[in-house]
Amino acid sequence: MNILFLSAGRRVELIECFQRARDEIGIDSKIIAVDISKFAPAIYHADKYERVPRVNYKDFISKIIEICNDYYVDLVIPTIDTELPILVENKEKLESLTNAKILVSSKKVIDIGRDKFFTYNFFKEHDFGVPKVIDEDCLQRKAYAFPLFIKPLDGSSSVDAFKVNDEKELDFFQEYVPNPIIQEFAEGDEYTIDVFCDFDGNPITIVPRKRLATRSGEVSKAVVVKDREIIDEVKRMISILKPIGPITIQCIKGMEDMKFIEINPRFGGGAPISMQAGADSAKNLYKLLEGEKLIYHEDYEDGLIALRYDQAIFLDRDGNVVK
Repeated sequence: MNILFLSAGRRVELIECFQRARDEIGIDSKIIAVDISKFAPAIYHADKYERVPRVNYKDFISKIIEICNDYYVDLVIPTIDTELPILVENKEKLESLTNAKILVSSKKVIDIGRDKFFTYNFFKEHDFGVPKVIDEDCLQRKAYAFPLFIKPLDGSSSVDAFKVNDEKELDFFQEYVPNPIIQEFAEGDEYTIDVFCDFDGNPITIVPRKRLATRSGEVSKAVVVKDREIIDEVKRMISILKPIGPITIQCIKGMEDMKFIEINPRFGGGAPISMQAGADSAKNLYKLLEGEKLIYHEDYEDGLIALRYDQAIFLDRDGNVVK
């Protein structure tokens, strides 16, 4: 039962979670990782690796099909946002020409996650708390109060996302941030919620973790918190979206309210934290691929703290890993 990770990059922890799950279950499985660069650290933690074209190149899909057939891949797992629209567009083709299942949600879910206006409208339509969007009319009338928050309409990993404190900063960031969306600034603790669903969109685990520190858009310190209010609202959200596999949701919880800000239909960079706590999505995926029926549970460790740090891979001049 072989698994292919796309754009492996720095997803060392995620690959190691699947290797650990494989070994604990005792299943015969190989982890294959691909990336555009031979300097992607995670590919050297996989059992096999290949280099591929960029996701927006015309031969990307044909190369993935070739790799799936060469390695008898059973499941393809995307790890970055830009892969999702390409995969959902080509899902039928990929699954018909290989033996692999593509772990990607529907186009509707992908679109809601990729376009921040779609995300905002989804939250509003279904009565989830969300920071108000400051549209062009509000900007013209100056109908807003600082601080605000600005980010790219199709951004990810907190790239080009900024708190805006005054008019001078607002003028600057409107020019600096590509294709921006401007919202009220939500005050409170930031939570990332790791959700894992079966292939029919039924939730198996929902794990909120409070961000204590971030670096380059990814969590570096976090604590798992079984917050009943967050879990219940996310469960309601999942019943509407019906995503497939992993989905990462973000919210800001203050003293008096809770506002949702992001939906990312893929494994988040901090997903291994939830797996370590006991919500083992890697093990659950293996079980689902074997046809096992899973039910929702909250049997994971409340209060688990994660302190993440860098690891290094060393290569000799021929590209071989130096032990």
